[in-house]
Amino acid sequence: MTAPRSASAPTVLQAREEDFDLLARLLQLYLHDFSEHTGWDVDEHGLFHYAWLDAYRHEAGRHAYVFRVEGRPAGFALVREAERIHMAEFFVLRRYRRAGVGFSATRHLLEAHVGPWSITQLATNPEATSFWHRAIPVPFEETVQADGTVEQRFSTEHP
Repeated sequence: MTAPRSASAPTVLQAREEDFDLLARLLQLYLHDFSEHTGWDVDEHGLFHYAWLDAYRHEAGRHAYVFRVEGRPAGFALVREAERIHMAEFFVLRRYRRAGVGFSATRHLLEAHVGPWSITQLATNPEATSFWHRAIPVPFEETVQADGTVEQRFSTEHP
């Protein structure tokens, strides 16, 4: 099946308790994709582990979102609020990439969390850096850490 040229605008909703099983399954796909850059491996049951998902259920300042296109899961985001708002994880299923889903979801999240932001990518993932360069709708400062991690810092606060 080929990717759509233009998908319908995604629905971006904060995850409810019943969405966490879906998030856990989507995280498996995300971590599989990400393992290309991290070298992470599955356990003896064929599963990747993400230690912080449960924190997004219970801890203040952590927000989980599910993206849907025409009712079907299309991706997710995990946002953590601290000194800066941080995009902890962001994932769009391959079928919906390059169809505007990531851009639309980004705009929704930036509007939902107004303030100073930080978004980071691994140096080995230039496609992610390229995406964020296009998706961040305001001027940003970019730094490269000693380990090669790329970070964009910006604010969505209105003057």
